[in-house]
Amino acid sequence: MSTLRNNGRVDRRNRDGQQYCDRDMGHGSWRTDQGAFKGANGMAIKEECKMNSDETPKPVRIVSKEEWRAARIELLAKEKELTAMKDRLAAQRRALPWVRIDKDYVFAGPTGAVTLSQLFAGRSQLFIKHFMMGPGQAQHCVGCSLEVDHLAGIRVHLEHHDLTYAVVARAPIQEIELFRQKMGWDFTWVSSYRNDFNFDFNVSFTDDEIALGRGFYNYREVDVHPGIVDLSGDSVFVKDPEGRIYHTYSTFGRGGEQFLGIYAYLDATPKGRDENG
Repeated sequence: MSTLRNNGRVDRRNRDGQQYCDRDMGHGSWRTDQGAFKGANGMAIKEECKMNSDETPKPVRIVSKEEWRAARIELLAKEKELTAMKDRLAAQRRALPWVRIDKDYVFAGPTGAVTLSQLFAGRSQLFIKHFMMGPGQAQHCVGCSLEVDHLAGIRVHLEHHDLTYAVVARAPIQEIELFRQKMGWDFTWVSSYRNDFNFDFNVSFTDDEIALGRGFYNYREVDVHPGIVDLSGDSVFVKDPEGRIYHTYSTFGRGGEQFLGIYAYLDATPKGRDENG
């Protein structure tokens, strides 16, 4: 994936140079030949994905080493507060109650049927990326692609920590395989085209929701645009020694940024993320 400058906006493109999603429209949007669709609930989805700071960029100050050190120490105290807060939040996340999965989900994989249990691949924990890719979708979400691009170097370390990573999308497996191979990804990616997995975990809208114009995303009701059926998210599952499966955590919208290590680097630089969204 490359990042190109375009009139002050970040324009990410796929490896063939074709633009396939605008970051500042959030995970819940893409471009089609008819133009740009806004995310579900219009501004609501965009609000889920935009930066929370309304601070106007300040002019650069050139100071002495002593002044810089004093400012850095002041910021360091706030960074330490944030680190401690993140530690407490992570503990609360791990302490969430579990929900048992009673439905037997069967996905389509490149070589045949794959059950949810089989996706664990012998480990007790499973991380699933809900990739925003519906049937027949010609353009693909840059946020999802950026997220799964991170797997190249860290997947082996996840596996050493008893965690299997897999991606699920509602597109048919033939379409998924074409895109996966084009992007050079080698992680497990299966299709939920013939089961209710996406609908049960609220990353796809049902026909009834589309007809009603109201659906459920990120733990609240949102307006549904007919052009937006599939959205993005991340979920965690656990399997106990008896083979019972539990859902422990899901996050959507900007919640997925915690899995985007690139932002930690960009946020440490003067230009930051240099994005509109």
